Amino acid sequence: MIYSTLDRLRTILSHREKDEVEQNMDIRKVAVIGAGTMGQGIAQMLAVKGLDVFLVEKTEEQLDRGYKMISLHLDKEIERWAITNSEKKIILSRIHKISEFKRVSECDLVIETVTEDLDVKKKVFRKLDQVCGKDTILASNTSTLSLTELAEETTKPERVIGMHFIHPVEKIDMVEIIRGLKTSTSTFETVKKFVEEFIQKEPIAVYESPGFVTTRLICTLINEAVHTLVEGVTTAEDIDKAMRIGYDFRYGPLEMADRFGLDSVLYALERLFREFGDIKYRPSTLLRKMVRAGQLGTKTGSGFFRYDEDGDRIK
Repeated sequence: MIYSTLDRLRTILSHREKDEVEQNMDIRKVAVIGAGTMGQGIAQMLAVKGLDVFLVEKTEEQLDRGYKMISLHLDKEIERWAITNSEKKIILSRIHKISEFKRVSECDLVIETVTEDLDVKKKVFRKLDQVCGKDTILASNTSTLSLTELAEETTKPERVIGMHFIHPVEKIDMVEIIRGLKTSTSTFETVKKFVEEFIQKEPIAVYESPGFVTTRLICTLINEAVHTLVEGVTTAEDIDKAMRIGYDFRYGPLEMADRFGLDSVLYALERLFREFGDIKYRPSTLLRKMVRAGQLGTKTGSGFFRYDEDGDRIK
């Protein structure tokens, strides 16, 4: 009887604590701009956490494809017994396919995940500035671009911030939160609290710098791995095996590059090379050749390794 009463009290207190956290949260509805690989991962993760998500794309075709890929990914989770069919339906019901950009105005937070091109992102931020209210936080998932420069496209630069998620989003419990020159402390604290308490990931506070922390370090490793391959030191398979087994990496640097997209890695390295002028960031000639040949990694089925249409590596 005593233990039963204590258990009930713990349950009540647990619910109260959860309610207090939810009452303190300023972010309840989120828009994700872009239904590519990162947009899919972020939208799915947020829906799993119980948030309503507006998934936005330029065309109905791209939107349907992004939604389908989320559904297929959830099917894999069912196969692993990680979720049930009922849970899949609930998760998908929280993801709303949106083609009318003005509906983004209903959201408290907007996360932009479009292609890593400054002009394209600037255009998105100009549109967001036109439709969103003064309290809406505008975030970018950029891995290399200047948040300060993006913020200058808006009339509310203090509400612009970086939220750099790492692929695969649902499995990496860390988010880089990047402050632009004019990002307010209030915006930073709101996003930090959201990351910590609602989506339950570890926030890494970063002041704007090319490549931030993660991209700057991982692209250097990938580039060196490609140089090592070109020099014939060992095979692509053994380069990755050395880092997976020797340093407990989930993926080796070459497979990691395939999963990021070799074009994205090349773009990041080129930007780092321009910004710092340091030769260590100069992209390998092999990386350039592979991008020119359309061997971009998992999204084309071929990179340093081969992949099936679901992105699983073919042995």
